[in-house]
Amino acid sequence: MKLQRKNRLRATALGALAVSGALVLTACGSDDNTGGDAPSAGDKTTAASSIDCGKAKGQLRASGSSAQKNAMDLWVKNYMAACSGVEINYNSSSSGEGIVAFNQGTVGFAGSDSALKPEEVAESKKSCKTGQGINLPMVGGPVAVGYNLEGVDKLTLDAPTLAKIFDTKIKKWNDPAIAKLNDGVKLPDKAIQAFHRSEDSGTTQNLGKYLGAAAPNDWKYEAEKKWPAPGGQAASGSSGIAAQVKQVDGAIGYFELSYAKSQSISTVAINTGGSAPAEATSENASKAIAAAKIKGTGKDLALELDYTTKADGAYPLVLVTYEVVCDTGNKPETLDTVKSFLSYAASDDGQKILTEAGYAPIPAEINTKVRETVKSLS
Repeated sequence: MKLQRKNRLRATALGALAVSGALVLTACGSDDNTGGDAPSAGDKTTAASSIDCGKAKGQLRASGSSAQKNAMDLWVKNYMAACSGVEINYNSSSSGEGIVAFNQGTVGFAGSDSALKPEEVAESKKSCKTGQGINLPMVGGPVAVGYNLEGVDKLTLDAPTLAKIFDTKIKKWNDPAIAKLNDGVKLPDKAIQAFHRSEDSGTTQNLGKYLGAAAPNDWKYEAEKKWPAPGGQAASGSSGIAAQVKQVDGAIGYFELSYAKSQSISTVAINTGGSAPAEATSENASKAIAAAKIKGTGKDLALELDYTTKADGAYPLVLVTYEVVCDTGNKPETLDTVKSFLSYAASDDGQKILTEAGYAPIPAEINTKVRETVKSLS
């Protein structure tokens, strides 16, 4: 029976990897990985992959960012196929809800599209006991501005125009400001239906950071997780906004690129002042993220992004999703699983599969520090 069970697990793992399109996975660099010795009979590393399950066991609950849901789905699928007896349960809610759950001590880690605020770090010390919450950048990518406009399959906007659209200052698709950016495009005399997130969202905050930096005269709001502007229509989660944009002619909204790709939603190219408008692609997002600098201290790896870049091809409206963990004081019952799972997510192969889902891998120089920090969690 044990041999049959192992064969079934092996077949499951191979099938999951084939479906996701991932390459055969290399070792994830957990604390137990020596790189040279063959796994002992007690190791949970399977023949189907070289994901190092280490001492991972039981259930690991996590929650937060819906922008990284599609990446997390791939990671969880591959990891659970390789590591028998381990269940990863990621609740794709919102960055705000994820941070609340983390600081209440109900999850092993949280996903957030914005780094912890000082007050959130202070609050985290209650659940981390001997340490505090830190930010580990794991997922990068463009915040796509998706639209649904019959007869228009290519659209360019700039930061000031986007700001006025989402602030309901521009109300019609044939507004002169939009027409000026789209010479030769027949724009309809149709009302703009602008959708934003109904709940606190790191994606909203990243959009606010971009608009505030690139269009300061037109976007006067603070970059917060709660939607700040009057008017517009609200929907829950990136999936909710994407669904509304897909259904409503004249709609525009913002969400992670994979939602646009999976639902065949047209996306806006952004005129940054470079040689040509920048399309929302993983490659173009990587060009912008590569210029990011680490602003966190100690083990915290929060990044500072340049939203005003004019580098050719660089798509400026990007986000980086962090996995928020305790530097020390992680729960003993989930620590090994957290380290094993996040080691896989930060591995070369964990990052490679992000591109297939419309995300951008974290630049190698930064990702090396992420791996080192995951190893040191205690």
